[in-house]
Amino acid sequence: MKTTAVVEKKLGVGQHLALGFQHLFAMFGATVLVPLLTGFEPAVALFTSGTGTLLFILITKGKVPAYLGSSFAFIAPIISAASIWGPEYALGGGVAVGLVYAVVALLISRLGTDWIDKVLPSVVIGSVIMVIGLGLAGTAVEMAGLTDGGSLANVDVRVALFTLIVTVIGTMFFKGFFAVVPVLIGIIAGYVFALLNGAVDFTPVKEAAWFGLPKFMAPKFSWAAIAMMLPVSLVSITEHLGDVLVLSRITGKQFYKDPGLHRTLLGDGLATAWAGLWGGPPNTTYGENVGVLAITGIFNVSVIAVAAGLAVAMSFIQKFGALISTIPSPVMGGVSIVLFGVIAASGMRTLVEAGIDYGDKRNLIISSVILVLGIGGAQLGLGEIKLHGMALAAVVGILLNLILPKNGKDRADA
Repeated sequence: MKTTAVVEKKLGVGQHLALGFQHLFAMFGATVLVPLLTGFEPAVALFTSGTGTLLFILITKGKVPAYLGSSFAFIAPIISAASIWGPEYALGGGVAVGLVYAVVALLISRLGTDWIDKVLPSVVIGSVIMVIGLGLAGTAVEMAGLTDGGSLANVDVRVALFTLIVTVIGTMFFKGFFAVVPVLIGIIAGYVFALLNGAVDFTPVKEAAWFGLPKFMAPKFSWAAIAMMLPVSLVSITEHLGDVLVLSRITGKQFYKDPGLHRTLLGDGLATAWAGLWGGPPNTTYGENVGVLAITGIFNVSVIAVAAGLAVAMSFIQKFGALISTIPSPVMGGVSIVLFGVIAASGMRTLVEAGIDYGDKRNLIISSVILVLGIGGAQLGLGEIKLHGMALAAVVGILLNLILPKNGKDRADA
């Protein structure tokens, strides 16, 4: 159904700034959370998010009002790659992911999208998304201090639980714009609670200069690190295609035809490769900002460009970056319990909405193998190339889908 909203509504400078800040707030919590969880610099993530969005706008001919921020899908492989080879090699994997996007964009321009559904059906995508969330569950619990010895007498545990409660309440009951940013509100509330409990150290803020360049980091390349990152790109690509279709429905435009899915995916991919070159995590189109578009009914691409410019400007305020670094780990742990759970639940939702029949042994086997390999942290090496956890699960899931015969209903009683 098409909307009656005007895509290019005339706006003044003040309106552009106000609406731009609104989009900035919508993406801020998630965009900053990813580098905090993966060990990257939040200021660099803001820089690559803003510049990546501007690059996306350029490639899509200024027709698609999408904001690009840090992708949650790559948290697990980034953490794994960084712990094994170093953060620079995780960045190299991110650059390679962006180039894969470009290759898929070329294939879409020539062959359409039907082949994607054959290679990556819902049973594979939904199961892998569940692995993305559940595979990070241990990280969230550890950050929240809810491991052995966890007690309400521990201030870290209290901070984490308070943050969790506020985030849950915000997600359930906030209305209007606040319903779009419950994570950001949860982080702020948890930060204030930690501050009142003496759990915040402002030393980095005092020592930081007011303005300066973000701490950029150049990528390094390893086939093994790239192999760990690439399979996840297939999942994020399908999510991108879904986001573009949602944007099309909200705005009443047919973005999958004009400028075309090949251009939107190319823009997303080059923005991701660009982020890796500077030290930022892979980018993706943000549902949070789609929600803002739906709430305001204003779809001007110029507003998105203003938000991107504000993100870039903020990345050069070093005291702001230092302030972000003072957010205690338990605050991020409390928020992550919700976020990672939501990711897993969204995978389950994908399976339910697609009507996956688990009376079919084929579907049962594909999901079962993906979940166990991914959540169990399985590893498999072939020379220097090693596949870990989620990446291995995604590859095996794709192969099983291509190999196993279809319509293999459960014949246990036969």
